[in-house]
Amino acid sequence: MNIAVDPVKTSAPKILDRIGTYVPELVSIRHDLHRHPEIGFEEVRTSGIVAEKLASWGIEVHRGYGKTGVVGVLRGRHAGNRSIGLRADMDALPMPEETGLPYASVYPGRFHGCGHDVHTTILLGTARYLAETRDFAGTVVFIFQPAEEGLGGARAMIADRLFKDFPVDEIYGLHNSTHSAPNHLKVSPGTILAGADFFDIRLKGRGAHAAHPDVSRDPVPATGELIQALQTIVSRNVSPTEPAVLSITRIEAGSAYNVIPETASISGTVRAFSDSVRETIRQRIHTISDHIAAAHGLTAEVDIRDIFSVLTNDDASVEIVAGVAREILGDERVSTEPGRFMGSEDFADLLKHAPGAFFTLGHSGTVPAHNPGFIVDDAILPVGATLFARLVETRLKAV
Repeated sequence: MNIAVDPVKTSAPKILDRIGTYVPELVSIRHDLHRHPEIGFEEVRTSGIVAEKLASWGIEVHRGYGKTGVVGVLRGRHAGNRSIGLRADMDALPMPEETGLPYASVYPGRFHGCGHDVHTTILLGTARYLAETRDFAGTVVFIFQPAEEGLGGARAMIADRLFKDFPVDEIYGLHNSTHSAPNHLKVSPGTILAGADFFDIRLKGRGAHAAHPDVSRDPVPATGELIQALQTIVSRNVSPTEPAVLSITRIEAGSAYNVIPETASISGTVRAFSDSVRETIRQRIHTISDHIAAAHGLTAEVDIRDIFSVLTNDDASVEIVAGVAREILGDERVSTEPGRFMGSEDFADLLKHAPGAFFTLGHSGTVPAHNPGFIVDDAILPVGATLFARLVETRLKAV
């Protein structure tokens, strides 16, 4: 495994070299987690491994935050009042794996198709290094979060008093990326990821035999009209300078050739970088659904759920991450160019409680995340762990 990244100055080479000696253990952990993926709020085995490893390194362990979340607390050997949070998500996706890897998932329909096994292992590598050296002043809070994939894991941990019990002055998270070359880091200022809503709309009428549509209140043609009308919301209600997406992703109606169903349902998602735009779209979904239903003698049930907040990086924290990354990776491998992506991440909710930054680290994989063939190269493990470790030593530097 080639992990050389030519760190350019300060103590970064020492950190990378030391964490490099952990590679056999880190690869073993990562492959084990990958082989046994667990979806949101079911990460019982995963969280158990995390807690066991942290405790074995002398790190204070707290469990049960957000049901299956784990928090590790480590104090440096130098006096200091500041604290820094580092977060990794642990959950897998409810989808099949088709990678052909020798450590592929043994659970049908469960797959680490977004690389959260990698994120968890990276943070464990950081935790081991910092536990062995403790060359910092203050406290590190390691946050191993469940259920990032649309189930509200961050909010669940916050609701369980995460930041009241373990306050942090700043917080950082990373995600693997196929959009960047290996060992290239991207950290952008300002808003970088969209907020997201999930919605379900159910039109209810009156079922009948398909030979007698006149005695029905057919929800199927109304659903077709509704789908078309919803597609005009963004183009006719949102400024062209404000990116937004409304996608219908599921349609359900009857199950027989000769029966007009009583109900028909559609589901989808809304993405936008502005809370005001999201609210405009929500209101229009309600209004359009109600009026189309009424025009057909139907009723509409609309359920819109706020799933992800807009993710906005703190500009000062972006520069902090970039500075550390340049030490380890070199100037040419670090990008701070502004950039926005319509994906969503619930790290956004953690950033509401402390300034910080979310950044991406490239690897050699070419298949995008959430695809059955998605693979992350193990070489990312020591590099990611070194970035987190150096970030702590820089921000909690002993005077």
